[in-house]
Amino acid sequence: MTVDKHHVSQHSPQEQSPGDRPADRPRVRLETVDARSDGQRLDNFLLRELGAQHDKQPRALVYRLIRKGQVRVNKKRAKPMQRLRNGDVVRIPPVRDLRGDPKADRRDARIPAGWLERAESLIRHEDEALLVVDKPAGLAAHAGSGYDFGLIELLRAARPDAAMLELVHRIDRETSGLIVVAKSRETLLELQQQFRPEGAAKKRYLVLCHGHWRDTRQSITAPLRKEQGEGRAHQVVVDPRHGKAARTDFERLGSSHRGPAVSLMAATLHTGRTHQIRVHCRHAGHPIVGDAKYGDRGLDRPLARRRPGLMLHAYRLTLPHPTHGGRLTITSMPPESWQPLLDQAGLTVKAAGKTLKTGHPPR
Repeated sequence: MTVDKHHVSQHSPQEQSPGDRPADRPRVRLETVDARSDGQRLDNFLLRELGAQHDKQPRALVYRLIRKGQVRVNKKRAKPMQRLRNGDVVRIPPVRDLRGDPKADRRDARIPAGWLERAESLIRHEDEALLVVDKPAGLAAHAGSGYDFGLIELLRAARPDAAMLELVHRIDRETSGLIVVAKSRETLLELQQQFRPEGAAKKRYLVLCHGHWRDTRQSITAPLRKEQGEGRAHQVVVDPRHGKAARTDFERLGSSHRGPAVSLMAATLHTGRTHQIRVHCRHAGHPIVGDAKYGDRGLDRPLARRRPGLMLHAYRLTLPHPTHGGRLTITSMPPESWQPLLDQAGLTVKAAGKTLKTGHPPR
C-alpha cells in the first residue's frame, strides 16, 4: 500500500500525547513536505493546509503566524517566501477556525484582497502595546474625504481578532512612512501625550526639495493657517498675524552635483500642523519634488519620468516606550521609487551615521 506523506500528520509526543488534551481541542501539526509540494512557497503551502484560499481562515492570519515564529520549518523560523523541499517538516500551530466568529465580520468588504494580503508586511515593529506601521504613499491614514478605507481600516480588517487598534497620529495620504498604532486605551492616551508639541516623541522626515538649499541647518517658524476655498479642499498658508505657531528644523543631507538642482533634507517636526513641512519648504523657496498641492509644476515637469509622487517620507520615530520605559527608535527606508531620481542627482540617503538604501529590507 502506498501512503501519501503529505496527508499524514506526525505529532510530537510532548505536544500531542494522548490523554493530556481534550479530543476536540486544536493540536499542533507536524506536516512532512512530499514531492507534490517540493519547491512551493511556505505561505502558499500554509494557505492550502489551513484552507485560506477558500476563506476558511483570513490570509493575514497565515502571515502573522509565520512572522511570530509559530510556524517552523525543520524546527527553525522561516519567511513566507521560503521554498520548501521534499522531506522538510513544517510545524503548524493550533489555529481556531474563524468561520462563524463575530470578530471575523470586521473584515471590511471595501478593502481589496491584495491590500489585506499586504497588511502584515507593512508592520515594522510590534510588541504587546503598539504597532509601528510603514504606510505606503497614496494610502490615507483613515477613511473619509472620498476614500473608502485607510491604513487603520486595513489593519482592523486584517486582524479581526484584535481587541483594539487606534491611530496615535497621522501623516498625509501622499506621504509615506512610519505611523504608530496603539493596542489599548491606556497606550493610546500615553502616546498621544508624547506626540504633543511638548512631548518626548520625535518625528524625522526625509524630503527631496527643488533647488540647492544654502544653509546646512535652518529652523523655519512661519505661522500657519488653514483656509477653505469655495469648491476645493482646504489650503494651508503662511499667516504671521492669524496663523498658529509652527516650527520645522531642516538639515541639509546633500545637494545634487549633476542632473536636476535638488536638495535632500532631513526635517524634524516640533509642531504638528497640517501640511507643515510642505508649506514650510515652499515658504523657504524650495518646494518639495512632486508636491501637487504646494509644489512647482514647472520644476516638476522635466522630472516626470523619474518623479515618484510627493517625495516626503517619515523615516524615523523615537519615543519612550509607554509600558516598559525603554527608548524605542524605528527607522524606515525610503521607497524604491525614489532611487532613479536620487541616482540622477548623484545623491545618497544617509541618516544617523548609516547609509540607508531605498526599498524595504526582507522581513
